[in-house]
Formats: sequence, C-alpha cells, structure tokens
Amino acid sequence: MSETGNIIGKVMLVDDNDTDNFISRRIIEITKFSEEVIVKNSGKGALDYLEENKDNPDALPDIIFLDINMPIVDGFVFLYEYEKFGNTVKDKCRVIILSSSDNKRDIDKIVNNDYVIKFVTKPLTEKTLEEIRSLEL
Repeated sequence: MSETGNIIGKVMLVDDNDTDNFISRRIIEITKFSEEVIVKNSGKGALDYLEENKDNPDALPDIIFLDINMPIVDGFVFLYEYEKFGNTVKDKCRVIILSSSDNKRDIDKIVNNDYVIKFVTKPLTEKTLEEIRSLEL
C-alpha cells in the first residue's frame, strides 16, 4: 500500500458532527480514497460495530478516522475500549485522529497511543489523504 493511487478497502468516520462527516465522506468519495465509507455518529456506535464484526475481517474498516471531542464516548474512551479487542480487529484497523482540537495536551496524549498512526486536523483534504495513502499501513 505504499504507492500512490492504491484504494483503501473500507474506512470508518467516527464523529458526532454530521457536517464534518458529510465533508469527510465527500472528499473520500471524490478522491476515490476508499471503496466504502462507514459513518458512525458516536464512539459507542463505532465500538458496537467493531464488536459485531470482530470475527469478520472483511467487514472491518482498514482505517478509522476518529474525532477526539464527542459526548459520552470520546476519542480517549474509544481508544481505551479499542485496546481490549483481539488481534483480528487491532491488526486490521488503523486509527487516525481527525480532530479540530488544538489542545496540545490532548494531542500529545492521543498521538502517543500505540494504535494511533497519525493526527490530522479537520477538515480532511485531498493532500492529507495522499499523505495517508503513502503510509506503510
């Protein structure tokens, strides 16, 4: 997946903001970054989806774009719960933080998480997606 132009199978957007989800989904579709976009409006919804599909790697997203600031199950709680999943989930899904937060403490805390591969500031852009495509996933 290291060369430009490869299409990611599935991505999941986890954000409580419908407008942000709409914009992110459109840029992913326009750039043909991914074959499928799964949208979850809460951390809990995303965790439920992963739990329901934990034994079905084909249904799992390759990349999870995770917002930090959400009610009830925020990005930190999501990652805490994510760590409890088995290797099927953790080996398949790569977590990228997609946030408007500029709180340095939050950013430092979350990027040091073992399962976070990148921090991206909203909005998602074509340039950002190209950078992600070039990562060794």
